[in-house]
Amino acid sequence: MLPVEHNDPVNAKILGISEDKIEGFVREPFEEIAKRSGISVDVVMARIAAMLRAGTIRRVRQTLLATNLAEGALVAWKVPEDRIDTAFDWMFRQDPFSGHVVLRSTDTVSAGSDYKLWTTVKAPQGFSLQAHCELLAKKVGAERFRLMPAKGIFTLGVGHVRRKTIEPGSKADQPAKMIPVQIVDLSDHEWNVLLTLKREFTPEEIRLSPWIARAREAGVSVEEFYRVAEELSARKIIGRFSTFLEHVKPSAGGVRVTRFNALFHWAVPRGREIEAGGEVGRHHILTHCYWREAGPEFKNVNIMAVAHGTDKQLLLDHKGTIDRHLRSSGIPVSYTNVFWGGRSEIKPSEISPHIYREWLKTLQS
Repeated sequence: MLPVEHNDPVNAKILGISEDKIEGFVREPFEEIAKRSGISVDVVMARIAAMLRAGTIRRVRQTLLATNLAEGALVAWKVPEDRIDTAFDWMFRQDPFSGHVVLRSTDTVSAGSDYKLWTTVKAPQGFSLQAHCELLAKKVGAERFRLMPAKGIFTLGVGHVRRKTIEPGSKADQPAKMIPVQIVDLSDHEWNVLLTLKREFTPEEIRLSPWIARAREAGVSVEEFYRVAEELSARKIIGRFSTFLEHVKPSAGGVRVTRFNALFHWAVPRGREIEAGGEVGRHHILTHCYWREAGPEFKNVNIMAVAHGTDKQLLLDHKGTIDRHLRSSGIPVSYTNVFWGGRSEIKPSEISPHIYREWLKTLQS
C-alpha cells in the first residue's frame, strides 16, 4: 500500500509541483512533474494514481481558462432559509454549468450577508448567462441573485500544500499583472480537441504519453492533437495541468488539507481597480484574485480574493497584511469584508454548447 495522504513527504513534494506549477499544455506532464520535484517519474505516476483512487486527489486534468471560452460569473443567491440545502443540491447535481457551489457566512450581519449561496456559473457560447441564472432561480426558488462577472484576473491557481507554510505578508516583488477576460472563437475542430483534452484522467490513464489515447479518442493524429493543443496554449486558452486535492472534506484517513475558505472583499475607488488588484494579487497566500463588480448589495466591492487555510486567525492575519499593504500603497479602501465558506462542492463548469442544448431538452422533457 502506497501512502496516500497529502502530508506524506514524497506526496508533498509531488503535490508542491503538480497542484499548480505545470503551466500551459505539456506533452509529457508526468515527466515534467518528476523533473521539477526531483522524484522519479514511475514514483510520481504511482503516487498520483494512488492518491486519486483514495480520493486525496479529487481530479487530475488539463485546466482551461474557461473565462475566455464561455460567459461566466460568480453569482450570489438570496434563497429562503428553508430552501437553501435543496437549492445547493440542485445546483451541484442538476446543473453542469455551475462549478463551485458554496454556502458562505459572515462573522457579523453586514452588506450582502443574506446572500448565503454562492456559485460559479458558465453559459456556453450562444447562450445567455442572465437567462441561465433566471432559469436556475425559478428551479431553486431564489428570491434574488447578483451576477459578478470577472473583468480581470490577477491570480488563479491552487497549491494548497505549498501555501501551508506561507507567512503573512509574503508577496511577489512586482504587482500581479491583470489577465483581461475576452471570449475567443474556436472552430469545431478546435472544440473537438479541447473537449477531449480537458476530460478528467482516470487512475489508469496516469502514464507516460497520456495524450496518445486522447488523440485517438478525438479522431486525430497525435501530431495534430499536439499542434492544436499547443496553439490553444499560446492563445491563453489552456490553463495548467493540475492535480486537485480534496481540500473541503477530510481524507479517508481523517486528514484535512484546509479547514477555512475565505472570500475577501475590498471596495476601492473607481479607476483604480487594476492597480489595487495588482497589489492584492501579488500576495502568495491567495489562490484567486479578481476584479468583479459586486454592486450596492455588497457596498460596491470590486476586488475579490480567495485564501484557504487550517487556522482562521492566520487567514485574518494574512488579510490584515494585505489591508496594510493597500494603505501603504496609497490605495483607499471604503469597505472590506470576509465571507467564510461552509458546505462546499466543486466540479468543473461545463462549457460545451452541444451539452447545453442537450441539457435544456432534459429540463423540458
